[in-house]
Amino acid sequence: MNKWLELLRNDNYIGIKKYLKEGADLQDTNETGESVLACAMRERCDFDTVILLVESGANIQDFDEEGVSVFDMAITYDNVEMVKYLIGQGIDVNATTRRSGFTALMAAACYGRSEITKLLLESGVDQYARDSKGFRAVDFARKMNKKSVLALLDFNEEDPQNRGYAR
Repeated sequence: MNKWLELLRNDNYIGIKKYLKEGADLQDTNETGESVLACAMRERCDFDTVILLVESGANIQDFDEEGVSVFDMAITYDNVEMVKYLIGQGIDVNATTRRSGFTALMAAACYGRSEITKLLLESGVDQYARDSKGFRAVDFARKMNKKSVLALLDFNEEDPQNRGYAR
């Protein structure tokens, strides 16, 4: 995995293409179980690099030992282009692989990803879905004071439970 990490860290498209021709293993993972594709998200590789990995066989449905998916990584690292691509490929915007039930919309809310929140809402995401502790995306946006996301969600600022948040 060290060779992969070096190439991804430098977003070395030509080096990655050559490494793939040499038979590099796209199923390789780092110590926390993140795939090569997930590591590309973390390293903020260009969309062309990410697509090269996908077209070479990287699994867009992959997730790590904690249940963090490639889709989650694209949201976390604000890769709007990849989020659009994955939605276009049929990723279920409501599915989660995390035991906690933490969803893509909850991640977008926590990180204040308003553009991604809009995409998810347009793609039919369930904004009322709850995680295993009963929290919704609006609760995360409220707690993290992400006003731009709250403006997109079903949020009533006047509701007594919402006073003291996002003011």
